[in-house]
Parts: sequence; C-alpha cells; structure tokens
Amino acid sequence: MALKDIKAKIGATKRMHTVTRAMEAVSAVKMRKTQASALSGRSYARAAVAILTRIAGTEEVKKHPLAQDREVKKIALVVMTSDKGLAGALNSGVLKQAALAIKEYRTDQVIVYAYGRKGEDYFTNRGYVVAKAYENKRDDVPLSDMEALADDISAGFLAGNFDKVVVAYTNFKSTFEQIPVQHHLLPLSLPALSIIVEGIVPAKGKWSTEEALVAPAAYEVEPSADEVLGVLIPRLTAIALYHMLLESKASEHSARMVAMKNASDKSKEVTRDLTRTYNKVRQAAITREVSEIVSGREALAA
Repeated sequence: MALKDIKAKIGATKRMHTVTRAMEAVSAVKMRKTQASALSGRSYARAAVAILTRIAGTEEVKKHPLAQDREVKKIALVVMTSDKGLAGALNSGVLKQAALAIKEYRTDQVIVYAYGRKGEDYFTNRGYVVAKAYENKRDDVPLSDMEALADDISAGFLAGNFDKVVVAYTNFKSTFEQIPVQHHLLPLSLPALSIIVEGIVPAKGKWSTEEALVAPAAYEVEPSADEVLGVLIPRLTAIALYHMLLESKASEHSARMVAMKNASDKSKEVTRDLTRTYNKVRQAAITREVSEIVSGREALAA
C-alpha cells in the first residue's frame, strides 16, 4: 500500500473518531435524562399497574369486555423501536421478540402498531398491516400520545378487530444491559399484569422491597363497575404503555452511547495500527533509497 493511501486512511479514521466521539457525548447527555425519567417513574408505574393487578381478579373485571378471553383469530402487536440506528443490537433484539410473539399467526392475522420507524419498516417490508405508525424522535413524549394509542387498542379490541394485544419493547436494566421483552396486554389477566409489575424494579427505594401483588378476595367498585372501569382500565393501560416507552428511550440512548464509545475506541485502535504501518512503509522506503544511493556510489568508485 502506498504511503499516500495509508495517510488518507489515517485522516479518514481520525475524522470518523471525531464524529463518533461527538455522538457518544450527545448520547451520554440524553441517556442520563431518559434514565432519570424511567427510574423516577418506576414507582408510579408500578403503583398504577398494581391497581390493575388488584382488580384484575375481581368478578367485575372478569366480566368487563377488555378482560374477556376469546379464540385468537387476529392479534395486535405494539412494537417500540427507535427512528434512528447506530444503537447496536437494540432494535434487532426488539424485532426478534416481536417476531416470536406472532410466529404462530399468518400475516393477515396480525395488525401492527409501530412506535418508531425501524419497526414500521420491518413489518411493512414483510407484508404486515401497519394500522398506525408513530414517530419516535422526541425524548419528552407526552402521556397523551400513549393515551391515544391505548384508546385505539381498546377500541379495536372491543370492536373485535383483534382478540389479543402484545407489546414488544426493551426493558432498561443498566447502562450496559438492555433486555428485549414481550408482554401480553389485552385481554386483562392477573398473571400477565403480575409479570409486567415484576419487570418494573426500581434501583432503590421502598418499591424495590415490595412483595408480590395478590388480588383481593372481594372488591367493591363505586359508583358502578362499568362506569369506573370504563375510564380506569384504558387510563392505566396508557400508563403501562407510557412506562414501556420510557424504558425503551433509556435503553436506546444507553445502547447508542455504548455503541459510539466502542466505535470511538476502535477508530483510535485503527489509527494506531495505520500509523504504525505508515511508519514501517516509510522507513522501508528510506532504507531502500539509502541502499540505492550506497550501491550507486560503490559502482562509480569501482
């Protein structure tokens, strides 16, 4: 390889390092903000989902249309991914979980609600019906967006457009550990909600030591079960979805920061190797030129 080519590669690698280092710094700032939002909201999310868990075993809820088990002819999939890449295996892990959730169903039996362009593109390219697609660019997503999504899902379930709702997203554990998961959301059931509650584990505080939730033997709902549950269930479902989105956001920025850090470290390593190669080739060229000069002098002297 010519010295000019090696030098050009060194320059390109240094420029790449500058870009990845800047992206790492931006992701680190966003990561701290989204982690704080996700962690601070875990206690509230657990309390909210716990209300659903407590009433999920009552007779009133068992009779509610959103809790009615029926033969699954169609399934709704809510998949939460990012709009951007450069986040390692984050999106591929979520899409793999989403694919596992619907592997038993035909394409025409699946209705997709995609929160994030990566999920939308994945299922659109494979011929699935994407009922609604949402951008996932903002970090300060309002709860009203999740309320609208919960209303759409609840309305579709009640109308019989689908018989089951599953959510695929990334659960945030730490900066270096994000776990793609899938959860059954509708119809409401005590086991499914208990799994969601168990996944909301705060780093510290009183909620981290709470015991498992158990439905009470009896529960009275006033003024009437239909009136209260008709408002309560979609509202709490929206809160559960909102917390899943916060977890996904924290996971996205953490994964991107780690990916950019790895890329920065790798670019520095490549720059060192190329510099070493450049010096070796340059030294070899100098040695060859000196040898040619000495040989020419000896030939003239002879």
